[in-house]
Amino acid sequence: MKRILSGIQPSGTLTLGNYFGALKNWVKIQHEYECMYFIADLHSITVTQAPNNLRENTKKAVMQYIACGLDPEINTIFVQSHVHEHAELAWVLNNSAYMGELSRMTQFKDKSKSQKEDAIKVGLFDYPVLMAADILLYDPDLVPVGQDQRQHLEIARVIARRFNNQYGKEIFKIPDGYIAETGAKIMSLQDPLKKMSKSDANPNGFISLLDDRDTIIKKFKKAVTDSENIVRYSDEQPGIKNLINIYSCVTEKTPKEIEKEFESVGYGNFKMAVGEVVADCLLKIQTKYDELNKPENEGMLRNIYEKGANRAEEIASKKLREVYDTVGFVVR
Repeated sequence: MKRILSGIQPSGTLTLGNYFGALKNWVKIQHEYECMYFIADLHSITVTQAPNNLRENTKKAVMQYIACGLDPEINTIFVQSHVHEHAELAWVLNNSAYMGELSRMTQFKDKSKSQKEDAIKVGLFDYPVLMAADILLYDPDLVPVGQDQRQHLEIARVIARRFNNQYGKEIFKIPDGYIAETGAKIMSLQDPLKKMSKSDANPNGFISLLDDRDTIIKKFKKAVTDSENIVRYSDEQPGIKNLINIYSCVTEKTPKEIEKEFESVGYGNFKMAVGEVVADCLLKIQTKYDELNKPENEGMLRNIYEKGANRAEEIASKKLREVYDTVGFVVR
């Protein structure tokens, strides 16, 4: 069975973008592949985190993974920092990566352009190498990635080939990307040219998986559109295009079908319809999450991510030992 691996940062409550861009698709494929999904807490500290918030957000992410439909009996669900091999392999791979190629990474340039040079963290610069380590430790066949992460996957592939060529043996499998046909990129409700993000300074820009019904509908009512007032799927109408994509992800209707359904309806009624179907969709997730979040379930959740970490470390430790032996370290 082919292996799939992916992860999401615990920098806050997961969003509708996380669900439609990743989690919903993970649930669909969980019976088709050997799936490993982690909470990327090491990556999250490239931005300053309050320790208690990070700790709680990591636990919440585990619960949200399960509430969205990931079965911990058939998926390996773990916390990145619980498997020390991620950080150790990243150090080795730093020596198969080059400053020039890392400085050209689009995400690094976007996130660092508003900062002074002496305030840019090394972790932000080195993020793609840690991501490469995350991937290459487990020899996955496929890595589900959004459009904004494709460049990071590509540099992981470059680093893997470079390492294999340097030592003349195939230590790392070269993974392919897995991008779902729908929901690959959900945009901000307030700036439809930017990806929906839980770090958005404007809380009306994203829908949290735990937002209540009234909040969800209010946010959709405030969604930025245009003055045309025609529900049409077009790059010239990014706000409406985004809402159609969201409606499509929930209902599994095509954009053409949605255009026909709302051809004589203005933006106000369309926004309300999108808000209603999203609220109905998230209610099922929220009900499951509330059940998992009860104090009596804390031990069960700990068992899930500890069992996941044990399984992940079993694989990762073998790979790291092979890497250490290859580069010439004295292996214990």
